[in-house]
Amino acid sequence: MESFDDAARQAVKIGKIARRLRITGRVQGVGYRAALRAAAERHGLDGWVRNRSDGSVEAEVSGSAAAVEALIEWARRGPPAAQVTGVGVEPVEALASPTGFAQRPTL
Repeated sequence: MESFDDAARQAVKIGKIARRLRITGRVQGVGYRAALRAAAERHGLDGWVRNRSDGSVEAEVSGSAAAVEALIEWARRGPPAAQVTGVGVEPVEALASPTGFAQRPTL
């Protein structure tokens, strides 16, 4: 069985990166999660998105560096009804195996 460290090394080897995003502003109740999921799927990214109880949206995205950066740029704008005031970006370990993109319950 492949360990997490082995999977992370394999992800780097094939050029995948992963980032955790924390989006703040008017980002809940405006279709932000669904729009981010659609944008991530268009870019061929794996990961998840969820609302946070503090009013922010959190996402973890994994894929090619160009696709991840494109999604981060999209996240700074969001869907038309959103008013994004900030996007925090933090590196996380990328996994080599694809998982698709999920919308998770609020945390």
